[in-house]
Amino acid sequence: MSSPPLTASPRAARRGAGEPAREHAGGAPEPSIAWALWAALLCALAMALTWVLAELVPATHLRDAVLLNDFTKLGRPRVDTFANHMLHLLDPLLYTVWTLAIVAAALLRGRPRVALAVAVVVPAATGIAELLKPLLAHPHDRVGYQWVGPASWPSGHATAAMTLVLCALLVTPHRLRPLVAALGCAFAVAVGGSLLILAWHMPSDVLGGYLLAGLCVSLTVVALGRGWDRPGPLLRRQRSA
Repeated sequence: MSSPPLTASPRAARRGAGEPAREHAGGAPEPSIAWALWAALLCALAMALTWVLAELVPATHLRDAVLLNDFTKLGRPRVDTFANHMLHLLDPLLYTVWTLAIVAAALLRGRPRVALAVAVVVPAATGIAELLKPLLAHPHDRVGYQWVGPASWPSGHATAAMTLVLCALLVTPHRLRPLVAALGCAFAVAVGGSLLILAWHMPSDVLGGYLLAGLCVSLTVVALGRGWDRPGPLLRRQRSA
């Protein structure tokens, strides 16, 4: 006599239909804190290497100045106007508006811890950049007519732009992250290019700013711990209902 068929639970049925067993409530695999630790370590090492090469090694010191001069040659009236507009997007008032918008998005998605982390790391990253500038100041080589002062590494504007982009990725739903990443990278690159075309910073300053942002946001993910990307209790109750 054949045994009666077993009835699968609704959750098992959903998994059989293609739902991965290890996915969390947001619909994507839970982020690994180990990856964030590795990212923080790599950013810190890359920052140190960038500063040593650009500031203390004569060959790359000169190359940094040559590359800046090449960027300034791209300047045209319309290009300079666009570059100034890009940098004005990071003026203190607008920077605060972007930060509050990201914080609000995190709260709407039921992630108060992420909202608090964003509210802390966005001003902290730019503050660290401003503290490092006088501590790591070093005269730059000069090629052409453009000159950048010694206290310029890392770039505060580059740090601010990349920090906003990475924080936006933290609060964005998984299905929209590729789009936000593409738009954010375009924005960060546009800000970096604008800084070079207008000769506000050396290329190594811009790279250092990007790396500092990556370091700060990676450490923020580590501090949030496991489950930081799960929806809050209120949103979970709404989904259950």
